[in-house]
Amino acid sequence: MLAITHLPSPSFNECQLTFLNRQPIALPLAVQQHRNYCEALCQEGLEVITLSGNSHLPDCAFVEDAAVVLDEIAIICSPRTTARQGEIEVIEEALSSYRRIERILFPATLEGGDVLRIGRKLYVGKTTRTNTPGIEALRQTVSKFGYEVAPVAVQGALHLKTACTALDSDTLLLNPAWIDSRIFKGFKIIEVAAEESFAANTLPLPPRVFMNAACPLTIDHVEREGIKVLPLVISEFSKAEAGLTCLSLVFDKGIGK
Repeated sequence: MLAITHLPSPSFNECQLTFLNRQPIALPLAVQQHRNYCEALCQEGLEVITLSGNSHLPDCAFVEDAAVVLDEIAIICSPRTTARQGEIEVIEEALSSYRRIERILFPATLEGGDVLRIGRKLYVGKTTRTNTPGIEALRQTVSKFGYEVAPVAVQGALHLKTACTALDSDTLLLNPAWIDSRIFKGFKIIEVAAEESFAANTLPLPPRVFMNAACPLTIDHVEREGIKVLPLVISEFSKAEAGLTCLSLVFDKGIGK
């Protein structure tokens, strides 16, 4: 497995915010937390590539939003905000060694944080960052490879994966204040602790799941289900409305081109 990451920008304090008030981000601490994140990926057996070509862009560390990587192709996304549109060229160049490239084109907008893949089904958040034309463009792109696309309304959160992630193929961790769980009929649902709104964003790397260390109550819920958790401190990235999935594009580099 391969993980593509990007160093935090020196201008990280100018990052885009939608639902949170701006707080000062300690850049040296963010850099250390990013280093710890990459080291944790390595310890789980992943090869990690850390890019630096977008360092002039404040949100460059959030590589997840620039692309959706499937077994067959990599889909270069269409960010909603002009401040993030400059990120995609560097990400496309990195992915082109491993996947054939498809693109979503503006005014259709799609960000990777809104795409939750479970098997051959892509749940796609309709949010302030991903619009209906973007969802339809994704559907047209992936349907020829046998993927189904299911739109999901998200309220109060930046991306779908802020509100919900899959801990495994049968179990979801979800914030019911931001998403209606009925669309996930048939899955086992674990709800985040009411005091930990942002706990639903996790990075599953079997046999463990990376979770935000600032969410101990939800971590306890998950561990009670027999799921092994690795807590990681990402306090500076949380100030930018980001979570664990935001910081990497994880995929099997042996499948594709």
